[in-house]
Amino acid sequence: MAVKKPAEPSQKKRHHLDRIAWILDNSIPVPGLGGYRIGVDSLLGLVPGIGDALGAALSTYILGEAVRLGAPKSVLLRMFFNIMIESVIGIIPFAGDIFDMTWKANARNVKLLERYWDNPDTTARSSRFLAVGVMVLVFLILGLLISLSWLILKGLLSLINA
Repeated sequence: MAVKKPAEPSQKKRHHLDRIAWILDNSIPVPGLGGYRIGVDSLLGLVPGIGDALGAALSTYILGEAVRLGAPKSVLLRMFFNIMIESVIGIIPFAGDIFDMTWKANARNVKLLERYWDNPDTTARSSRFLAVGVMVLVFLILGLLISLSWLILKGLLSLINA
């Protein structure tokens, strides 16, 4: 299925989205790490409890702009998935913060949008394949969790009745 060629956003809009992603993911140099950079999103993630939620909320700005600019659902889902990975793993103390500093969901999402604007068919198709793969993985994990919960419950009941 061919994807309709999207309306090309202005250079100003592209620059604006690049700038937002840069602020959130790469605006702060880390001394002693050879030019490695983190962003405001990574700093917010260091605040227990609310930091990752606030970072995710800021990340949805780029997602909202993608909606306004007419990106297809498959690309939007992939962008949402990038934000969720960063947010969920970011909850894990220390390891989540390190992951947050390297994943850079906002830069990934702007790059995904730019690839879509430059080559909509390929990007939308690869995003659909990823979406299907993610859904299969989610259902497998849910099945595993339900099975594991059932086994634990069954074991606990046998201990109680013994």
